[in-house]
Amino acid sequence: MRLVQLVLVSAMLIALSGCPKKVNVKPDTTGGATTSTNGASTSGADTTNTSQGSDLTAAEQAALQDLQRLGMILYFDYDKAEIKPEYVSVLAAHAKFLNANVNRKARLEGHTDERGSREYNIGLGERRAQAVRRALLLQGVNESQLTTISYGEERPAEPGHDEDAYAKNRRVEIKYGN
Repeated sequence: MRLVQLVLVSAMLIALSGCPKKVNVKPDTTGGATTSTNGASTSGADTTNTSQGSDLTAAEQAALQDLQRLGMILYFDYDKAEIKPEYVSVLAAHAKFLNANVNRKARLEGHTDERGSREYNIGLGERRAQAVRRALLLQGVNESQLTTISYGEERPAEPGHDEDAYAKNRRVEIKYGN
């Protein structure tokens, strides 16, 4: 039964990631990022990941530590916004956590490598964040729990200019807050 569910979720992720919706992206003048939450804009300023804040219950802290071990970052292929199959179980774990903790919110931060124009990379980062958002929504997460933001190439994880650095910069980071 779980295998059938996994296959169905994988098929839905592949189908949805291949047909991205057009998203209105508005540049944020405060930090070089764009944001969207069902069309609403939020601040591009960085906020603290409260995954280990004092407002968490012991069960939530343990669950978030498990998620951190599993992974808070999803990496993407060059110029792609499709979720790789190896991240299906990671997303399922995040969806399970969000479904069990409806008061928790997640910010999905889309990033790209430095290749391409600034505008293109902001859009690509947004498409990546939206792909992760759609995958979580398909697993029952309430859309009010999710916010997306695209930093494009503005916040590289790795400052180098080679394929290893580029691969680490093509990502979506999942950050939890209240």
